[in-house]
Amino acid sequence: MIKIEKKIVGYAVAQPEAEQKEPRPEFKRESGGGDKAEVIRMHEKLERPEMLVGSTYKVKTPVSDHAMYVTINDIILNQGTEHEKRRPFEIFINSKNLDHYQWIVALTRIISAVFRKGGDVAFLVDELKAVFDPRGGYWQSGGRFMPSIIAELGYIVEKHLIAIGLMAEPGLDEEQKQLIAEKRAEFEESQKQQDAFSESEYPEGAQLCGKCNTVAVVMMDGCMTCLACGDSKCG
Repeated sequence: MIKIEKKIVGYAVAQPEAEQKEPRPEFKRESGGGDKAEVIRMHEKLERPEMLVGSTYKVKTPVSDHAMYVTINDIILNQGTEHEKRRPFEIFINSKNLDHYQWIVALTRIISAVFRKGGDVAFLVDELKAVFDPRGGYWQSGGRFMPSIIAELGYIVEKHLIAIGLMAEPGLDEEQKQLIAEKRAEFEESQKQQDAFSESEYPEGAQLCGKCNTVAVVMMDGCMTCLACGDSKCG
């Protein structure tokens, strides 16, 4: 109860206070510096669609009897518009070999979480490729050395990101291409300047014959025999 002790000289009807609009929060941007573009991190939780498109890569290493199958699924953003983009969303690794089950599950969950976070995920490639096995790596067919299985997964992720357009395909600059061309021409020229007598129609690894002085002595039927003159140590 309010007691009014002064004379009332006027009145007005109370109106509800106008709702004040809260200013939108400013999300921090990561400045790459130099000629790198700024990356805006996604702040909204992106739900997984019912269907995702992806690719499966087979990994067969000489250090394991069973192959691994790496599946990377992508989400299509702004589908049907001119701003349509394909971005990685999750990764799965399947293998019959259960020796590495724990780290496979942990690795796939961490990589998938980074994919869903959005932004520039290309740093994962360098991080994975920099992992070395203390027991030593292995050689792939084609002459590429892999320091570890994790490093090969890094090359697979890199291959997939290049395929969907998230990374540029690595290449050599003009100076490197020129240097390689010069070294190649130098090597081919050195191969042309071999001794004319160095070419032989006899098998590689043949020895010099003491009778006819021809590099044609090979092992035949348990005996060193010259393919040029027929001289044999066994008579």
